[in-house]
Amino acid sequence: MGDGRPVYQRIADDLRQQIDEGMLVVGARIPSRAELKRTYKASDQTVDRAVRVLKAAGYAIGQFGRGVFVSDRAPIGALVRSTDAVDSPLAATISVLGCPRGGEPDLAWEATSTTTVAPPAIAERLGVRAGERVMCTQYEYLADRRPLQLATSWEPLALTEGTEVAFPERGPYARRGVRGRFAAIGIRIVHAKEVVSSRPATSPEAEALGCVPGQCVTAVERTHYDADDRPVETSDTVVPGDRWRLEYAITF
Repeated sequence: MGDGRPVYQRIADDLRQQIDEGMLVVGARIPSRAELKRTYKASDQTVDRAVRVLKAAGYAIGQFGRGVFVSDRAPIGALVRSTDAVDSPLAATISVLGCPRGGEPDLAWEATSTTTVAPPAIAERLGVRAGERVMCTQYEYLADRRPLQLATSWEPLALTEGTEVAFPERGPYARRGVRGRFAAIGIRIVHAKEVVSSRPATSPEAEALGCVPGQCVTAVERTHYDADDRPVETSDTVVPGDRWRLEYAITF
């Protein structure tokens, strides 16, 4: 007698259990469609759906022409968030597990800034009108050449245009962090708010992060506020949910 689960879910759960218990190790080939059909007396569509569930959960990855293989899901490390660590979209104390330099990974990032208009959701977060001009900066961050995180930051050009801090990664205040840059133009940032959620990765995010579309990512929405409680910068950061932990330092 069945347990009430759909057949595709039972197949996916059984395979996950085999991976979790070490019966299928990292790099091992997942049983073929024909093998799964025979074992579970299931159709092609049912088996394919089970494998898609496994991939979306980060347990498996397909290799064209070869099959589906068990993914490496071991945590890469932790992103330690604290008062100083949230000063820029990518800032964090990073601890990479097993790093040969004793927890000090080789970090690199690229940033591209463009002038655009605020979409409605971003305008609401910044307290400006939809369509108002903003500086949008997109970041890609690597740790030991492994994809770490993606981030997009928006700043109202009404505050920064014509100043030396209009482009976050250019000029004399480049890479000073949000607080340092805004302090240079007389705006004192006094607090930030972060909202953490989980969601499926989009196709562009999956490609950049080296995962599969639909795989779970951790999304951090962060906004900086000045002394008048005015939002002056907001950003979205995305990390692979199964490979990185977020660690928060709370001071009383």
